[in-house]
Amino acid sequence: MGFIGSTLARRLAGLGADVVVVDSLVPDYGGNPFNMDGCGGPGGRVQVNISDIRDPHSLRWLARDREMIFNLAGQTSHMDSMTDPFTDLAINGTAQLSLLEICRQHNQGARIVFASTRQIYGRPRYLPVDEKHPLDPVDVNGINKIAGESYHLLYSKVYGLPTAVLRLTNTYGPRMRIKDARQTFLGVWVRAVVEGRPFEVWGGDQLRDYTYVDDAVDAMMLAMLTPELEGKAFNLGGDRVVSLRETAEILARHSDGTFSTREFPSDRKRIDIGDYYADDTAFRTATGWSPRVSLEEGLRRTVDYYRQHLAHYL
Repeated sequence: MGFIGSTLARRLAGLGADVVVVDSLVPDYGGNPFNMDGCGGPGGRVQVNISDIRDPHSLRWLARDREMIFNLAGQTSHMDSMTDPFTDLAINGTAQLSLLEICRQHNQGARIVFASTRQIYGRPRYLPVDEKHPLDPVDVNGINKIAGESYHLLYSKVYGLPTAVLRLTNTYGPRMRIKDARQTFLGVWVRAVVEGRPFEVWGGDQLRDYTYVDDAVDAMMLAMLTPELEGKAFNLGGDRVVSLRETAEILARHSDGTFSTREFPSDRKRIDIGDYYADDTAFRTATGWSPRVSLEEGLRRTVDYYRQHLAHYL
């Protein structure tokens, strides 16, 4: 019931799919029951099961007859992974292996798409970052995400499980967590402008690319439906490269907001990756995917959504 998973579930249900949504609703993570409000579609069905990916007994029952598994379950806070590394390992490492073992034993035909992260590359040695870039993460979260995606790729090669991996960049949009910066800094910025407060930009020169959530969902569905992607990992990028300062200017312009800049906090600087933007040519070539929502339009949609529904996200 996080923002990418709920957006995906709503899309699938709207297409008539029988969808099972699994979320632990651990308070510090992204799950929010309101994300599923009014979810459904003509002929579609959505069941919500409150369960934890760390519980193999419930997963064995939930995954046994699914044709497709979109695996977005994870711990995403980089700071949390440094202060509580074993929980990060349990969710992003051990639980991922457990899910794959369940599929190997009970549902070998299920197609699986795993949501990985750009964080596994660490500080880029060259830009744009393609899939050949060395994996050198700067935090525990990145190391465990490497393990999670490596398990998926290994089980495809050794056991023939039809898995594919997408390495996501800064995904944003309606239903993302905005009450703190545990999921994305953009959420904090959006909350501030909706509440009529200025927001802070740390640094400002860092370069980024962003993927609007609907474009990310398009990519996941294409990854699920493209057999040529099995056993491989692909980058996913955005419509263009912008600095944090330019991002802030776009957000302020489309929301009547204001911002200030400050030096990057020292505790965050240690695990900041600096500039990052993806070369996702391989995925675009294999699937024909390209982002349809510009950063300007995506931020406008996002601000409009929270102006209507802010109370459900605080």
